[in-house]
Amino acid sequence: MAQRQSGVRPGEWGVLVFTLAYVAGFSAWFLLRGNFEFVIYVATMLGLIALVGYNLRLADMPLAMLWALTFWGLAHMAGGSVPVDGSVLYNWQIIPMTGTGEMRLLKYDQVVHAYGFGVTTWVLWNVLVRHYPTSRHTWTAYVFPALAAMGLGSVNEIIEFTAVLLVPDTNVGGYYNTALDLVFNASGAVIAMVLVGLTERRQG
Repeated sequence: MAQRQSGVRPGEWGVLVFTLAYVAGFSAWFLLRGNFEFVIYVATMLGLIALVGYNLRLADMPLAMLWALTFWGLAHMAGGSVPVDGSVLYNWQIIPMTGTGEMRLLKYDQVVHAYGFGVTTWVLWNVLVRHYPTSRHTWTAYVFPALAAMGLGSVNEIIEFTAVLLVPDTNVGGYYNTALDLVFNASGAVIAMVLVGLTERRQG
């Protein structure tokens, strides 16, 4: 079993400084605008930063994975604060594919969900094969991280539901929005594991 080590590697300091800088900036922006819904998300972000930091050496995530995680955080916080077309970035329809209202495709929010839980799946795969190296190249290593990421996606929806209950006039959306979030979470998870599998196959 991997032993817990201490210390932050040189490249990781850049990720940490970048992450804390944008969390502080967006926190100030949310508070100045009286956007108390996203205070919940700031608290969640800080909790995730602490969790990643605490397990940094144990999980032994490569630098690219840490950058992928922090860009997810940046995309998430920007989505709730950057104004676009009288609303926020999360509601921006990047490609007008189909639908109206909550069934609109393809929105920034949906892309961020797919990307974020794709990265989450990658992280979970990394943890699994590091601690159980015999599972590498097996269906277990490809399927379980995707399923676990979908479960974490459900936790995210519970957090959003909590925001709806605690804060009036949120941008969280209703039933269709929640269902689409779960679909894009699952899509990102599956795509991530397909890419991991193809990469491992190419590397032999």
